[in-house]
Amino acid sequence: MKSAVETLNPTRVRLTVEVPFEELKDSLDAAYKKINQQVTVKGFRKGKVPARVIDQRFGRGAVLEEAVNDALPKFYTDAVNEAELSVLGQPEVDITELKDGETLNFTAEVDIRPTIEIPDFSGIEVEVDAVEVTDEDVDKAVEELRERFASTAPVERAAEDGDVVTIDLQAKVDGEVLEDGVADGVSYTIGSGELLEGIDDAVKGLEAGGEATFTSELKGGSAAGKEAEVTVKVTQVAKRELPELDDEFAQLASEFDTIEELRADSRKRLENMKQYDQATQAQERVLEKLLDLVEVPVPEKLLEDEINTRKHNLEHHQLGQMGLDLAKYLEIQGKSEEEFDAETKEAAVKGIKTQFVLDELVKQEKLNVNQEELTEHLMRRAASSGMSPDQFAQAVVEGGQVPLLVGEVARGKALAVVVEKATVKDTNGEVIDLDDEEDETEASAEETPAEAAESTEEKTEG
Repeated sequence: MKSAVETLNPTRVRLTVEVPFEELKDSLDAAYKKINQQVTVKGFRKGKVPARVIDQRFGRGAVLEEAVNDALPKFYTDAVNEAELSVLGQPEVDITELKDGETLNFTAEVDIRPTIEIPDFSGIEVEVDAVEVTDEDVDKAVEELRERFASTAPVERAAEDGDVVTIDLQAKVDGEVLEDGVADGVSYTIGSGELLEGIDDAVKGLEAGGEATFTSELKGGSAAGKEAEVTVKVTQVAKRELPELDDEFAQLASEFDTIEELRADSRKRLENMKQYDQATQAQERVLEKLLDLVEVPVPEKLLEDEINTRKHNLEHHQLGQMGLDLAKYLEIQGKSEEEFDAETKEAAVKGIKTQFVLDELVKQEKLNVNQEELTEHLMRRAASSGMSPDQFAQAVVEGGQVPLLVGEVARGKALAVVVEKATVKDTNGEVIDLDDEEDETEASAEETPAEAAESTEEKTEG
């Protein structure tokens, strides 16, 4: 076999492959054997029909077609390996010449990873938010904890903001009660915004036994997005009672004995959260600066596939779960379809560039992923997916996704290398030492670029 490579553009090549006919022998033998098992010829036992009879009865062309289809993947792979190409996706193959007994010639056009030059990135500087926790932040955190320990007590008066009402609901569309539009005994906190738009105004001022009707657009169910006439009946009004902010509350809501210890712990937790956010912010901004430094050509077909994948996931998974279609989503977001398309393309381009650049850094820095790092990453991904580690690991193995996870971890380590050499200052002008937040930084490094390039990676394996 002989092969040659022609560069069509920085991300696409054409392979020209010439195969001597004798190298098709194994595939021809396999073709005769396969056809033998599929046909019946009078006078011959099944599977024992001679090759010359198959040629006479079914045509030599059918045999050649079967043999070429069997052989092409191997010859294509050999040509790719010989040229040391990093291909993306499936090739477009064209058989240019097939002469029985002489030669098989074909071409294969395929996208490839572009050659990327990573410049010196040690001069990258970024600014991040300072870690500042105010007394007001602590007050808010403690108040949220206090809300979780609130109790309710029925009252005989009209419902007010903040009250918990027990209600029965009935929704009609075009005068007909919906099968899934009836709900009894629903508990709702007035002002929470957790149910239908307009329900707060409808129930405020009603006592137990009171009833009101209002119009609202349904958020989910069989008539999602339609205007409905909703009847709400209040069966109970209850007042929320918050516990006193004292040592007794601290002992009830935490492992601490005093309210001051509880407040100190809340402050520390808030500081940790802000440090994590700061590390994540540093990762994202360093990545943006790195991408600005590198010229990365993007394969058109890969970009098209990535855009389609992002749109499909949004429409059929994320929006579907919320009972929305794309048109309604764009209306809520206040975006035109053109704006949405432009944003999707921009995100897709960034995802592809992120993967290409970080993968190049993995090679350049000779980074490896050990079992402990992979296990830690798997545990985090399992937690974010809502699955147990064992379930997630099984799904990963069965789906052949282990290389994808390894790639995510490796890219996280590559970005960590860049962040380590960058200068990170907060808004107060203080230089931030992210080594003090090593765990948070590593977690963010592994997740942020991996998520940005996750669907892209599945298409670039090939």
